[in-house]
Amino acid sequence: MKQRIITGLLAGGVFVAMLALGGYWFLGLVLLMAIIGYDEFIRMNGLQKQHFTRFFGMAATVCLVVPWETDRIGFGLPAESFVWLILFVLLAVTVISKNKVTIDHAAVVFVGIIYIGFGFHYMVSSRWIETDGLFWTLLTFLCIWASDAGAYFAGVAFGKTPMWPTISPKKTIEGAVGGLLLAVVVALAFHFYAPDILSIGRAAAIGVLAAAVGQMGDLIQSAYKRVKGIKDTGSILPGHGGILDRVDSWLIVFPFLCLVSLIP
Repeated sequence: MKQRIITGLLAGGVFVAMLALGGYWFLGLVLLMAIIGYDEFIRMNGLQKQHFTRFFGMAATVCLVVPWETDRIGFGLPAESFVWLILFVLLAVTVISKNKVTIDHAAVVFVGIIYIGFGFHYMVSSRWIETDGLFWTLLTFLCIWASDAGAYFAGVAFGKTPMWPTISPKKTIEGAVGGLLLAVVVALAFHFYAPDILSIGRAAAIGVLAAAVGQMGDLIQSAYKRVKGIKDTGSILPGHGGILDRVDSWLIVFPFLCLVSLIP
């Protein structure tokens, strides 16, 4: 527990500092996290020896993370065209390698690129919003963290009804409700702090969706680890596991809130 607390404080302090600095400081940290997270994903799936797909996937993930102008990404291509090219290369590799890289392997790598690349991309693009980028990014992170904390403490105090025992036995419906309520409280606090930036309706919607979608992100990672028979995605954070263990909610919440236009 002591190691877990020390790691959490150090890692959390560095992350918040880079978030506050913004710009290339935050981008650099997020890129490092994305590279480590992608490597964890590849190792979880036993694909670390497939050198081309491993490094191609890492390069594609980095390209997706970096903010692009409007909807254009690497080489001036629209984002959907770039994603299609990634898919084409991975499918072509199955032919060129004579199925040493199978269609299943290509599919897993593609999922990892989209999941990690777009997840981290929207964190960076939210922070890079020209006006009030720190406000929107901090709002989202604090709603996610409040949901986690609320779910934990409400689950310990009141949890009786398992939410999804085959996926995550310790999670309860009471905990989920507690997390949702605390996330909404945090979002409303942001509204009262800056009502000219964030309306009360938008704040409530962000709180509810950050909690609900964030808990789904956590369950997605739990389901995946259960299939793979592992407890943690990595060991880079002593007492906390890997990068993907810590950002599972982030990778889902940020794209979702941006795609439904709750984050500008």
